[in-house]
Amino acid sequence: MNQERTEAYAKALDRGADCASPEIAPRPIPGNKVYSAEKLLLARMMEVLGKPPLELVLWDGQVVASPRNPPVARVLIRDRGALLQLLANPELGFGEMYTAARIEVQGDLVDCIESIYRALPRTRSGQIGQKLLAPFNAPLRNSLPRARRNIHHHYDIGNDFYKLWLDREMVYTCAYFPDPAMGLEQAQSTKLDYVCRKLRLAPGESVLETGCGWGALALHMARNYGARVSAYNISTEQIAYARQRALAEGLEGRVQFIEDDYRNARGEFDAFVSVGMLEHVGTDQYAALATVIDRNLKDPGRGLIHSIGRDRPTPMTPWIARNIFPGARPPSLAQMMQIFEPFGFSVLDVENLRLHYAKTLEHWLERYESSVERVAQMFDPEFVRAWRLYLSGSLAAFRSGDMQLFQVCFNRSGHNAIPWTRHYLYQS
Repeated sequence: MNQERTEAYAKALDRGADCASPEIAPRPIPGNKVYSAEKLLLARMMEVLGKPPLELVLWDGQVVASPRNPPVARVLIRDRGALLQLLANPELGFGEMYTAARIEVQGDLVDCIESIYRALPRTRSGQIGQKLLAPFNAPLRNSLPRARRNIHHHYDIGNDFYKLWLDREMVYTCAYFPDPAMGLEQAQSTKLDYVCRKLRLAPGESVLETGCGWGALALHMARNYGARVSAYNISTEQIAYARQRALAEGLEGRVQFIEDDYRNARGEFDAFVSVGMLEHVGTDQYAALATVIDRNLKDPGRGLIHSIGRDRPTPMTPWIARNIFPGARPPSLAQMMQIFEPFGFSVLDVENLRLHYAKTLEHWLERYESSVERVAQMFDPEFVRAWRLYLSGSLAAFRSGDMQLFQVCFNRSGHNAIPWTRHYLYQS
């Protein structure tokens, strides 16, 4: 939210009854006790949010509604404490109270969240309650110990959980859908090929991969392109899984899975690739990442970085940062350029696959919901709701344009052995 709206919201919390817009004022129900100040503040919050087409229903049945009809969804606030949490800190409070089942959404959760994203102004950077959220939004230095803790928090919660809703190759990044009707399995395989074509891999070439997940891309490069791959990751469970796969496929001689931080990578490589790691690196470590690329990439050499991103530098939603992806900070394109410009790398190609990630998330969410009973057995109801909110909110963010998905190809400056057109990308 922009600064003016942030200040207006803070003043509304102080003023109370004078702040509600008449067109979204609360509708009292005869016979019920009226909490006028709270209801007027809720109406003001709706105004600050841009009047999304929602109905907010309090525990006593009273309604605060947007003038936009019909509403996309109804948001039930179960108790006064949940309302106060929401008013004090909407971006954190909604997630916390939804996870605790003290806020309920009647209707499609994705549509509900998307309506909020689309209602928010896009002309200026900033978010609701920027000052209140400063402790959550302040960038933290992703030291080696902190990076290991952050990755463990998200990726080491059990391979069996991710197997429930990822594709059979366990690719936990944006798929590529040349045809939107394509299934997830084929779209993820197509994405791996798409990355390899962008890298223009040839048999016998060496590749440095940082943040390799469960090893799908490294194995694909070795199996289908004859590459030799050194893949770095600090997730213990992912590395163990990837090594088992390499051994089972007889590729352990061509792929080396290394449980270590990317900053410790050493060697000489023809190509560099990172798919889905930059979001976790932190902008304060971009110079360190660039140093790794520069130190290890041969001359000539080329690379690809695939990352969730933003249109402008914006902090991660506080609830996501606290509960799902601690330490994550998706960059803008300008921030990504901090990796390339100081070291003289030439950017060759930039592509935004935002709608492909939305489609990927549609598949993930559908698979997750079909496995929700199993998830509840593995964890607890709060975990089920938290991951439903995370996947639904991510889908809404990519649909609405709040989040982007960038693929950036680069090489060392001055080398002319590059494709003349982009035609090569669309041939098998």
